[in-house]
Parts: sequence; C-alpha cells; structure tokens
Amino acid sequence: MDTKLLGKQLIDGEWRDGQSSTVLKNVNPYNDELITEFKIANKADIDLAYQAAHRAKCEWDKVNPYKKRDILEEAVKYIDTHIEEITQLIMEELGGTRLKAMFEIGLVKNIIKEAATFPLRMEGKILPSVEDGKENRLYRIPAGVVGVISPFNFPFYLSMKSVAPALGAGNGVVLKPHEDSPITGGTLIGKIFEEAGVPKGLLNVIVTDIKEIGDAFVEHPIPRIISFTGSTKVGSYIGQVAVKNFKKPILELGGNSAFIILEDADIDYAVEAATFSRFTHQGQICMSANRILVQRDVYKEFVDKYSDKVSKLKTGDPRDPDTIIGPVINNRQAETLYNLIEEGIQEGAVPLLKGNIEGRMVEPTILIDVTPNMVLAQEELFGPVVCVIPFDTEEDAIEIANDTRFGLSGAIHTSNTERGVEMAKKVHTGMIHVNDITINDEPIVAFGGEKQSGLGRLNGEWSLEEFTTLKWISVNHSQRNFPY
Repeated sequence: MDTKLLGKQLIDGEWRDGQSSTVLKNVNPYNDELITEFKIANKADIDLAYQAAHRAKCEWDKVNPYKKRDILEEAVKYIDTHIEEITQLIMEELGGTRLKAMFEIGLVKNIIKEAATFPLRMEGKILPSVEDGKENRLYRIPAGVVGVISPFNFPFYLSMKSVAPALGAGNGVVLKPHEDSPITGGTLIGKIFEEAGVPKGLLNVIVTDIKEIGDAFVEHPIPRIISFTGSTKVGSYIGQVAVKNFKKPILELGGNSAFIILEDADIDYAVEAATFSRFTHQGQICMSANRILVQRDVYKEFVDKYSDKVSKLKTGDPRDPDTIIGPVINNRQAETLYNLIEEGIQEGAVPLLKGNIEGRMVEPTILIDVTPNMVLAQEELFGPVVCVIPFDTEEDAIEIANDTRFGLSGAIHTSNTERGVEMAKKVHTGMIHVNDITINDEPIVAFGGEKQSGLGRLNGEWSLEEFTTLKWISVNHSQRNFPY
C-alpha cells in the first residue's frame, strides 16, 4: 500500500493534490516521525468533490443491487489482504496499540458486511387509499449525497460507520477526516472502495483544515445529510449550520459515562471491566468510563484492587506488544488533561495514582474524593484519567449518573441481573450495559446518545433509515370526481 499515494486527495476518482498552498504534515504522535504530507483541499476542491459524488450517484443508481452487495463485500476482502499494513498505519498515525488496531479493524469489517445487505433491503410499501381505484406506493430511495466528518480517535471505524452504510443505501459520499488522522480516517477508506470497484467519483476524500474551508463542507448545496462524529461543542455548531441549510444532521458526540458498581458485584471482574472501559486506546473513546461510581460497602476493596491493576499498565511505544497506553493524539489533548487534573485537585480531588505527563505521553491517573459537581465529574475526560465516586443507595447512584449534560453509554455491575436492568432503565443514556464494559458497538444494534451526546441512531436498520428517504407515488387507476 503506497503511503505517498494516500497523501493525496481523492476527487472524482483521481488522486491529486489539493488546490490550497497550505501543507499538512501528518506525523506519528509517539515519535514525531513524518508519515506523509498533504497539500490540503480548498473550497473549490470541495465543490468538485460534491459535484463528482452527485454525478456518480446517478451511475450507482443503475447498478444491480446484487452487484452493489458484491462490491461492498470486496472491500472486506481487500482489508483482509492488507490487514498487517492497516495495523501498522493505525499504530503509526494514531499511536494505537496492536490490540487497539485489531479491535478497530474487526469493527470496520462487521459494519461493511452489514452495509453490504442494504442494497437488498431497499423495500417499499403499497398502502390503501381513501379514494376508490387509487393506490399509494412508498419507495425507499437514497437521500442523495452524504457529507461525512470523522474524528481522530477511532477514525478507520468511525468514518466507515457512516461511509459504508451510506454507500450501501445508494448514496454518493464526500468524506472529510480529522487533520490528525487523514489516512486511517480518510484516504485509506478511499483506496479500499476504489479497489472494491465503486464507480469513479462515488466516494471522495477531502483532507483540509477548517481555517481553509470555513463552513463550506456543511453549507454546500449538494449534500442532503451531514454525518458528524466528534465533540459536543463542534457537533452543536455543525448541527445548527446543517439545519439552517435544510440538511439533516446525524451527530455522534461526547460522553461522560458512569460505570456503576453495586455492593453485590463481582469486584474482581468489575476491576477488569472498569480498567478496559477507561484505558483502552488511552481513554480516547467517547464511550469510555469517565466516572466510576462505587457503593460505599465495597468502595475500599474496589479502589485498592483497581489502583493496583491500573498501576501495572505499561505506557510507551504502541508498537511494543506489551504496551497498553500509547500517546494521546496531540499536544492540545495532553495539555487539556493536565489542566483538568490540576483543576480537579484544586477543587479537592485526591490523586490516588498520578501519572506523569511528558509531551503526548500521559500515564494513568486515578482521582478519588471527587464530588459530582467537580469539573472532573462534569467534563469528558478524553484520556487515561478517571475519577472514582462513592455512593450509598441505588437512588444516589442514579442521581449522580444522570447529573451530566451527556448521555452516551454506561455500565452497571451487580450479581442480580434484573436489578441491574431496572436500574439501567432509570439512567438517561442512549446505551448502558449490565455486567459488561461501557465500550460496546455492534453492527445490527442501535447506537447513539441522548441529551448532548448526539442526535440519531446508527447501525443496522437504523443506518438504513438515516441514509434513505421515503417517496410517495400514488397511482389513480380510475378517475376522481371533482366538486367543481
């Protein structure tokens, strides 16, 4: 796989430089080694990409649904053939460990396989009419062209989570990856579908910077849907711009997940699950457990075992198979984490385990004596930092869990499964898991958040619904009688 080729824009089936004079340096976050350089796209490139997607979508309409399915399945075969190269890209561009890379690739393959079924599921309906001799037909049709904006943390998957279903549902796509993950979140995906055989121009990849394009990607008149995954602050703005321009926003945003441990839980298992829920990919996952709520009777036992487990996690080179925690994606993220930790300590939080922060390398930090109103409990901790909060009753835990503007994921640990389920119903979140981790995503299960964690649902039938629309065509087989 040619990394230099993946350092180009993919517009209308051609790999070329962007028309801006600005150069984006794509570097390894662990050692600052240069991976490749991009001449970034400008507003004219965005227009060319959307125009190409619009034209190619008309060609895609003519492709037999079974052929479309076969093309999407070819994408999975291409990934399988190049799995080691893709793994290396994830480690080099994202600072992800091999474990993280394999986890992400597995998610990608599953969502493409699900999207490959979409061409055969574009079902309509024939409905009765109040008028004699008339029938009402509802056709499920592609929305048109979809603009996808993806983040830096799981970019291969979180780009594909919208791209593959949008293509499977018959749309053209323009993808704008995050500037810190332009290959794994962008041009790699363009290459995969190019090799799979999608029509020229159906999928375009634009690597650029907001300073260069402003709101042009969202405001352009062609896309009917803007699918964004990222922070709540940016997602709120994109949603407003999309709606103002009569486009449907699909928003997967930030989280502040509560991991709740009741007094009857298996504490050793809860320690394992809580560790994975917080520290996988350096905690840079929207579903990560930010707040661990522990019933007071088992608080000390949990904290002691948890601290011991976390203190043994190896931080370092993500290419080392023993490494669990690699670098965060950029200096800004590391600085934000440092500031949140220091602010929390000033508010009264106590660092049970306080890791060093050197450049982008952030060692694990566990803070106790955290109260629900502290900044640590209210903000998303997008890194290997976690706060532990004791509670007395189930009602207390539910109140603390709900005391956030977010509502994405969560977990409840208890030996009484139905007790956990009934409690889960009272937590205001889009997803919550009993006796499991907070990080869950399956290709046929509805995924999405409540409150400021997003709008819409993806995966399975919900993605098919999001990326299509219904068209009513009525047929009058007789003649109506008119009153005048």
